[in-house]
Amino acid sequence: MVGGFGTLAKTTFLLYTVYIMMELNTNNEWVKKALRALGGVGLFLLEFIKIAVLAGLTIVLVRYFLFKPFYVKGESMEPSFLDHEYLIIDEVTYRFNEPARGDVIVFKYPENPKEYFLKRIIGLPGERVKVTAGQIFVYNTEHPEGVSINESYIPKEVYTAGEKIVTLGPEQYYVMGDNRANSFDSRRFGPVDRNLIVGRVWFRGWPISRMQTFSTPAFNY
Repeated sequence: MVGGFGTLAKTTFLLYTVYIMMELNTNNEWVKKALRALGGVGLFLLEFIKIAVLAGLTIVLVRYFLFKPFYVKGESMEPSFLDHEYLIIDEVTYRFNEPARGDVIVFKYPENPKEYFLKRIIGLPGERVKVTAGQIFVYNTEHPEGVSINESYIPKEVYTAGEKIVTLGPEQYYVMGDNRANSFDSRRFGPVDRNLIVGRVWFRGWPISRMQTFSTPAFNY
C-alpha cells in the first residue's frame, strides 16, 4: 500500500480544481468561439477530457477512502490466501461495524506501522484467549467457562502450536495466520489495537481461477 493523506489531498484538490475550471471556462465567450471554430472535434475533446478528469477523481476517492489493493506476500495465510495473490480491502465496513471473529484483516504491524500484515481475527475485545495443546479457547460473557473454537476455514490437520493465555483490552484483537506453523502473529507480537486495523479482505481478484468475495465465517463452537 502506498501513498499518504497529504498526496491524496493534493491530487483530489487538483483534479477537482481542473474540472471546475473546465466547467467555468466552457461558458466563457472566447472558449465558446474556439469550440465553434473547432466544430464537433473540439466538443468531443472537451467532453473526453472532462470524463477523464472525473474518472480520475472517482478512482482517487475510491482508492483511498473506500477500497485498497493488497498484494499477498508470504505463506502465513495458506491455504486460504497464497503468495502473490491480489486482494481488495474493504475500508468502509469497519467505520460502521466492529471487526468480527473470523474476519481476515489487513493491519499495521504494531512494532512498525510502516509494515502491513494479513491475518485472521481470533479473539475479540475483552475476551481471554488461551492457546494450548493445539486448540484455541475463548472466554467471554457468553462462555465464561471457555469454549474451543471450531475453525472450518483451515484444514483439520493444521496444528496451532504455542502455549499462550492473553486477556484482551477494550480495543484489542488477537490475530493469527491460517498457516499456523509458519505465521508470525499475536502469539509472538501480542494483540493488535483497533486503530491499527486498515480493513477487511473483501475480494480476491487474482489469479482469476481463485477469484471470489469473502464474508465473515460462521462459528459452531
